[in-house]
Amino acid sequence: MKKAFLSLLVFVLFALSQVHAARVDTVEVNSATMKKSLKVVVVRPAAYDAGKEFPVVYLLHGYSGNHANWITKAPNIQKAADQYNMIIVCPNGGFSSWYWDSPVDPQSQFETYVSKELVSYVDQHYKTVKDRKGRGITGLSMGGHGALYLAFRHQDVYGTAGSMSGGVDIRPFPNNWDMAKRLGSYAEQPERWEKNTVINMLHLLTPNSLSLIIDCGTDDFFYGVNQNLHEQLEYRKIPHDYISRPGAHNWPYWENAVQHQLLFMHNYFNKK
Repeated sequence: MKKAFLSLLVFVLFALSQVHAARVDTVEVNSATMKKSLKVVVVRPAAYDAGKEFPVVYLLHGYSGNHANWITKAPNIQKAADQYNMIIVCPNGGFSSWYWDSPVDPQSQFETYVSKELVSYVDQHYKTVKDRKGRGITGLSMGGHGALYLAFRHQDVYGTAGSMSGGVDIRPFPNNWDMAKRLGSYAEQPERWEKNTVINMLHLLTPNSLSLIIDCGTDDFFYGVNQNLHEQLEYRKIPHDYISRPGAHNWPYWENAVQHQLLFMHNYFNKK
């Protein structure tokens, strides 16, 4: 009898934990531009069914990653979705898109996909705040570059943006991570590289036009370019949060960093 009661109690507690926990969906979102469908993870907070509108954070993966990276390698984002009452959207940004609309590869048009097609889909299918004040975007490595690149160019879409270990200046790495496949080689297409590196896009910003948070570990191979970005933002008097602490280019670092990013964006969403 006691054993049966304990089994029932465990079952009830498990059921309650499922009721009061974020729900993770995997959906397919069509890109008319690229003529293909791509998988997307959508994390809905526990309060979703009872609520009206929720802010959304678009969370981008890095080079060689996919839509499932964040939910499998940093599952605590589900708790953050519950705690902050936000929807978290993790798109598939391609193996090495760098989130550009590639001028040489018609199958790699990820600026249009993420900032237009995907945002439109999410707003149509979920209870979202349909305004830049309810949208944020961040990511790691290639996705850190992508988040700032997209936010700088689409300030009408996103109100807050972040980067974790981001490749925020691509020029020191001309032979790495398939970037030449997306832009052409740096030697042959220098103007494309200069135009499409985040560090050269700060002229698009005005003070407080975007709420910004940038994070990079001191042992990261991207630390130098992130430090430079921080200094250039300071020089232009663009307010931003900058986090630098011991850490490398790896998941233990990002699992921690993403919590700071989501709290920062939660605070932005809840500004009066």
